[in-house]
Amino acid sequence: MSASFTNTAEADRQAAPLTTSTTAEVRAAAAFREVTDAVVARDFGGTDTDRACHRAPMSTTYCLSAVMSSVAWVFTWERLRVFEAVARLGSVRAAAQELHVTGSAVSQHIRRLEREAGCELVEPDGRGIRLTHAGRVLSSSVSAMVTAAHQARRDLAEIGGLVAGPLRIGAVASALRALVPRTLLALKSRHPRLEFSIRDGEAADMLPELRSGQLDAVVMESWTHAPAGIPSGIRTHALADEQALLAVHEDDPLAGAGEVPLEALHGRVWASCPEGSDAHHALLQLLRRQGMADVRVRFRVADYATQLQLVAAGLTTALVPRMAITAEVPGVRWLRCRPAVSRTIAAATAPATETPAVHALIAEMTRAAQALTAPGGGAASAE
Repeated sequence: MSASFTNTAEADRQAAPLTTSTTAEVRAAAAFREVTDAVVARDFGGTDTDRACHRAPMSTTYCLSAVMSSVAWVFTWERLRVFEAVARLGSVRAAAQELHVTGSAVSQHIRRLEREAGCELVEPDGRGIRLTHAGRVLSSSVSAMVTAAHQARRDLAEIGGLVAGPLRIGAVASALRALVPRTLLALKSRHPRLEFSIRDGEAADMLPELRSGQLDAVVMESWTHAPAGIPSGIRTHALADEQALLAVHEDDPLAGAGEVPLEALHGRVWASCPEGSDAHHALLQLLRRQGMADVRVRFRVADYATQLQLVAAGLTTALVPRMAITAEVPGVRWLRCRPAVSRTIAAATAPATETPAVHALIAEMTRAAQALTAPGGGAASAE
C-alpha cells in the first residue's frame, strides 16, 4: 500500500467520529485493515500504488481504492453484515431468510453499498447473482470482520462467565418438541438476560451453519446402527440414549406380541421422516440389514405425531423414538424390537464459539434429557 493511500486512510480515520464504536467494531476494523493490506499486496504484487496501477486496469484499481479507503469508516456495519450474508449464500432470498428481513431490504442495502463503494459488487447470474471482482475482494475482508465481531462477542461473554445475550439453537423436530422447551424455560428462570432463537431441521443442514457461526448449538440424533457424520471442527455432547419402539395398528397381527424380531418386518409399508434425514437413513439401513432390498416407505413426514395418526388409521407402520412419544394414541400398539434399536441425542457445538451461555445450555439440556428418558419419563410402553 502506497504512502498516499495510507495517508488518505489515516486522514479519514482521524476525521471520522468514533464515539459510538463498540469493542466488536474496533476489533473488526483492526482485522479489516490487516486483511485489506494483505489483499492489496496479494493482488497487486506489492504495496506500491503506482506499481499496482501498471499491473491492473484503471477501473479495477479505482474500485479497489474506493472500497479499501472507505469501507471501515463510511459503510455501516449493518450493510456489511448484509453483504457478507449475500456473498456467502449467493442469493438475496437466502440472505433475507437468514437475517429475518425482506428481500427488498437486502437489495436496498446492496445498492447503497455499491453507491458508497463507487463500483458494482454483484451482478446477475441466471436467476441468482454472483460477485464481481471488487465484490470478491470486499467479501474476503468483510468475512474477516464478521469473524472478528463473533470473537469479540465471545470474549465479552467470557468476562466473568456472563450468561447473557443471543443463543441460537437448531434442533431435529423430535428433540425440539420434547426437550428444548423445558430446557429453555429452566434456563430463562436462571438467566433472564438470555435471548433465544430456535429453528428446526436436519443435522446435515444445520451443522455447517454451526461451524460458520450462524448457530451456537445443534441438537441432533445419531442412531446406533447408522451413526451420523460429524464434520471437522464440531464437538458433540451426548445428552441421552433411548430406544425406539415399533408402532403398529391395534388390529395388526403383531399387535399382541410385545416384542418383535426384525426379520418379521418384511413386506410392510412404512412411515418415516423425509429422505435426507438421519431417521430415514437409519430405517433403511436397519431393514436392509435384514435382507429387505425393497423397503416401501410410502409416507415421508417429518412430524412423528402425524406418522402415528397414519398408523392409527391402519395405513402404515412406523419406528418411533421414545422421546417423540408424548401421549398415547388410540388405535396404536407399541412393540419392542429384537435386537433393540436405539439412538443417541447429542448437542453439537463448535469449540471455537462456545460461550458461557452455550455451556449453560448443555448442562441444562443434559438434565432435561435424562429426566425425559428415565423409566416412567415417556408416555408409552410396549405391551
